[in-house]
Amino acid sequence: MNIADASTAKLRCAHVHRSFRRKNGSMLRAVVDVSLVARPGTVTALVGPDGAGKTTLLRMITALITPDQGSIEVAGLNVVKSPAAVQAMVGYMPQRFGLYEDLTVEENLNLYADLHGVRPGDRAAIYEPLMKMTALAPFMHRLAGRLSGGMKQKLGLACTLVRTPELLVLDEPTVGVDPVSRRELWEIITRLVGDNGLTVLMSTPYLDEADRCDAALVLYEGRVISDGPPKAMRDLAAGRVFRVSPPVGQTPRYMQARLMAQPGIVDAVPEGGQVRCVTATGSQTVNPLANLMPQAAVPRFEDGFMITLPQKPHTDSSANAADHKTPPDKTPVHNSNKNQTSNPAASQDPVVEVHDLVRRFGEFIAVNHVSFTVRRREIFGLLGPNGAGKSTTFRMLCGLLPPTSGTLRVAGVDARRAGAAARQRLGYVAQKFSLYGHLTMAGNLAFFASAYGLHGRKRRERLAWAIEEFGLADYLQILSGAAPGGYKQRLAMACALLHEPELLFLDEPTSGVDPLARREFWQLINTLAECGVTVVVTTHFMEEAEYCDRLIILNNGRILAQGSPAEVRRHATAKGSQPPTMEDAFIAIVEASAAAAGGKA
Repeated sequence: MNIADASTAKLRCAHVHRSFRRKNGSMLRAVVDVSLVARPGTVTALVGPDGAGKTTLLRMITALITPDQGSIEVAGLNVVKSPAAVQAMVGYMPQRFGLYEDLTVEENLNLYADLHGVRPGDRAAIYEPLMKMTALAPFMHRLAGRLSGGMKQKLGLACTLVRTPELLVLDEPTVGVDPVSRRELWEIITRLVGDNGLTVLMSTPYLDEADRCDAALVLYEGRVISDGPPKAMRDLAAGRVFRVSPPVGQTPRYMQARLMAQPGIVDAVPEGGQVRCVTATGSQTVNPLANLMPQAAVPRFEDGFMITLPQKPHTDSSANAADHKTPPDKTPVHNSNKNQTSNPAASQDPVVEVHDLVRRFGEFIAVNHVSFTVRRREIFGLLGPNGAGKSTTFRMLCGLLPPTSGTLRVAGVDARRAGAAARQRLGYVAQKFSLYGHLTMAGNLAFFASAYGLHGRKRRERLAWAIEEFGLADYLQILSGAAPGGYKQRLAMACALLHEPELLFLDEPTSGVDPLARREFWQLINTLAECGVTVVVTTHFMEEAEYCDRLIILNNGRILAQGSPAEVRRHATAKGSQPPTMEDAFIAIVEASAAAAGGKA
């Protein structure tokens, strides 16, 4: 964006650089020659892969760290010369906003009002519209720790707005919240911009959110690779986006994995029972989809984003299947033949059996008479709003939490009586980062290798596999607690897979992870399923539910819907010529349940 044409800008960054010294003495160039302009009353998105420099740039803009070179101005003030004045006029909501969970909603608001010098007599007039906007008014006296994830995010935003900022900076504000809460947060942001003329700069891993913004800046390895209105990104993909249907007997996720390995395919994702593909060219004569009867699709921001990113060499995801061995007592289902035309069917053997499961916490029922079965080699999804009971169910399945009543068997063993030997057959990635933040990434990998009894050559092979598979080589000497959020998730996944489990529990494994890394995760998960691993996963990315063979949607501890993705999508109605998406179905199911209960979704 032209710096000279920014006289009315609320934010101006010109040729900003920032580097950090690694533990081994080498330099990490986090931000390289970045220029950015944000004008009044606009929303600017900051997107890019993990480690692209997004959070570093936001922390410089909010005067928390200083640039090595270049200049940053907020409302005409230089952040280096006047850091305190800049911080007084910027509202900043970091990824982990500092709510005090043992204080009520009102007490949290009062704390931030104290920090910003808001007089007690002025607070009621400030709080009332904030509570109305966030729908938190009925919960003023509830402890913040008892709020759902979406409600916590809305409270964090309200605390940021206890005094009106010149610039609102949001670092991934919708990560970890369900689609209903995400929609509500966007309604709040849109209202702030439309009614108050607020200027917003936000980073996000959701590229549909970038598509709603006035401008989008794409960072890659610290550098700007695209800057402009979202339409420019969509236009890059014009004539190169298609939808193809899998052959009878083949699932979209299986077809997607094979298409991603084909030269000429930039991107492929399951979508509405088909596979959405972006090709390297729009010419039908060289289109690798020519024999699949492709249907042209309307380009979106995410399609252009995938085209813009430097492309990695194509590899068949099944080629790495042998790196994660099938347990010796199981029959391998992997076939590395690239000409396969059908995916391995799930076995009828149940690996997870849940019947009439109940979990109470005092008078609160977190899981309410839930029953389901997961078959071997399935990818099975647990979906639901924040606080629906998904993580509680997960913890019971892993033997970390006893049920109040009901039965559950995992890998043929009663989960309530499962010993260490049974748990050795499981892998678990928790919703929140649960590794050792004071250890380096290499230290965590070494610790879990020892905990799983890996020694000698086997240990070296598995550690090398994990480091390569998850792209951790450049971060091994960084304290895991200080690593970018996406790399924390990669590390957690790597540690969970070191011992080659036959059953893998993934609780929002891609939360906060960029779109490119999400695709790489799902390529690996597909491969694991083909190798005989059973996967149970929760996610707030509804497009990821399309990778599941079957799924259930929970709310208030009860199952609202279950079946294949196609069966669940039938709960939503089409919007014009566009078939309903999984997100449409999710919102329709949750809102119908709330309406029946006489409440709000």
